[in-house]
Amino acid sequence: MFTGIVEEVGSVVSISNNGMTVRAEKVMSDLKLGDSIAVNGACLTAVSLSDSEFSVDLSPETMRRTSLGDLSAGGAVNLERALAASDRMGGHIVQGHVDETGRVASIEEDGDSVIFGIDAPQRLMPYIVEKGFIAVDGISLTVVKVESAAFTLAVIPYTLRNTNLETLSVGARVNLEADILAKYVENLLKH
Repeated sequence: MFTGIVEEVGSVVSISNNGMTVRAEKVMSDLKLGDSIAVNGACLTAVSLSDSEFSVDLSPETMRRTSLGDLSAGGAVNLERALAASDRMGGHIVQGHVDETGRVASIEEDGDSVIFGIDAPQRLMPYIVEKGFIAVDGISLTVVKVESAAFTLAVIPYTLRNTNLETLSVGARVNLEADILAKYVENLLKH
C-alpha cells in the first residue's frame, strides 16, 4: 500500500517489454530485494539492486494497463516506497494497481498553480468525484471538477517541482488509479 506522496523523481536507465532499471537516491536507502515500489503509480517488485539503481520486472498485463511502455531512457518517474505501518498517511490509500490510462488534455496556469485537464475512460468516471482523491502517475491529487469523460486537477508549485508533472505535455498518457473505497462501495451495492 502507498499514500500517493511521491518521495523522489527517478530517471529511467533502460526499459524493455519485460523489465526496467531506474536510477534513484532517496528510495535506495532501505530498498531490499522483493520490496514493493510504486513507479508512476504502478506497484512493482525490486528484483535487483545496486547502490544507485533498482530493476523491476514488467508483465504483459502491466504493459497493457499502464503508460510505462511510453517511457524511454532518461524519462522521469515518480517513486514511492511501500507505506510502513508507523508512517503518516499524508495522501490517500493507493494500491499501486493502475485502473486505466488517461491523457493530458490541457495545462493552464492559474496564479502560481497549474490546472491539468485529464481525459479519462468512461469506465473510470463513476469513481471520480469533485473534491475526491485520484492517483495520477502515483501522485495523490484532489479532483477540482468532473465532466462526462474528463476531470481537472489544481496542482501547487511544490507538487510540480517534486514530481514528474512538470515534464508532462498535452497528449501525454498518465496512469490513473481511482479511490479504492469507491470501488468497494460499488461492489457491495451490487450484491
